[in-house]
Amino acid sequence: MEPSQNDPKQALNPYASFLGEKDPYRVIATTPHALAAITGRMSEERLNRSPPTGKWSIREILCHVADCELVFGFRLRQTVAEAAHVIQPFDQEAWQAPYRSLSAHDALAAFSAARRWNLLFIDAVLPGALPKPVTHPERGPMTFGTIIETMAGHDLNHLAQIQALE
Repeated sequence: MEPSQNDPKQALNPYASFLGEKDPYRVIATTPHALAAITGRMSEERLNRSPPTGKWSIREILCHVADCELVFGFRLRQTVAEAAHVIQPFDQEAWQAPYRSLSAHDALAAFSAARRWNLLFIDAVLPGALPKPVTHPERGPMTFGTIIETMAGHDLNHLAQIQALE
């Protein structure tokens, strides 16, 4: 499900509607536990069940969030380390090719480890890094804080997708 881009806030963070008024840091801090709780009660068959055409299985969603966590971590670090950094977009559909050979459990473990490391990084640079500017070539000027908000909205979007497939 691709979020709407009608709201100016969503132009910077296409997942803003999922975040609403929730605290983005709290969301990103609790997502690994939420994913583990939801997927921990699912069978391998359920994790791997093919959804309708054009949609991802729970395993594929977990692989995607693991990949995205690596991307978000890189973006956060470059925003802090470089002046006027321009984010490099990526094609999530092209990145999904190997997902069918990766396990849901390995994807969740990779996501959780990368998220922990990213949270430690965020804690080390807050609050001073929040207003640090960065540019997304498709969305325009944003900040370190906007990246955290995007991470949180992205988490909530995919948590909802997984819950709908439960």
